[in-house]
Amino acid sequence: MYKQEEIKPYNDGEKACQVEQMFDNIAPTYDKLNHRLSWDIDRRWRRKAIGMLAPYSPKTMLDIATGTGDFAILAAQILHPTRLIGADISEGMMEIGRQKVEQAGLSDIISFVKEDCLSLSYQDETFDAVTAAFGIRNFANLDRGLSEMCRVLRKGGHLSIVELTTPVTFPMKQLFHVYSHTVLPIYGRLISKDTSAYSYLTKTIEAFPQGEQMKDIMKKAGFSDAGFKRLTFGICTMYFATK
Repeated sequence: MYKQEEIKPYNDGEKACQVEQMFDNIAPTYDKLNHRLSWDIDRRWRRKAIGMLAPYSPKTMLDIATGTGDFAILAAQILHPTRLIGADISEGMMEIGRQKVEQAGLSDIISFVKEDCLSLSYQDETFDAVTAAFGIRNFANLDRGLSEMCRVLRKGGHLSIVELTTPVTFPMKQLFHVYSHTVLPIYGRLISKDTSAYSYLTKTIEAFPQGEQMKDIMKKAGFSDAGFKRLTFGICTMYFATK
């Protein structure tokens, strides 16, 4: 078990149920907070992760922990797949995503489905590409979640992930620690009105395996090749793997 798997947003109940409740609670303010707290850099991180898939022109895609659909929408606009499914545990987040997809005129390409990402309903080797942005950190079982992502990928398909991480070099490591323990939880609490959500966020970022450890975990899940690149001084890390 990895450390972040033991961390829960609230006190009682299974982690998956608590994560679903948390994201339903913060869904109305999630996009505003996400962009403001990252100074809009999160948009660039998503674009880089999508760029890694561009040479392979995937036609069928699955976006895991899709949330309000930012990654799915950008992927559809850049990669032009024929089918893209956004999967998430939170209906509250996906409902906002559906509205955004309709406004973007992408309803014929993107659909949203409530899924347990640790036990996906899709058959083996269904998708050309699987993506995830800032979501796998919430898995109650990281090994199983990554194994499922590998299972539904076609042989030779690709996984592209961006995830928040802790910087490893001075002075960014120290600055990020101060920011994530003061500005992030306080501002998140004020805007979202959820007293636990953004403290949970900080704890899971610090506990989540990263870098070489995460690369090894992806290979253990069944990927034949895996690599990573730290972005913005290590605040975010991009992972790319091939089945």
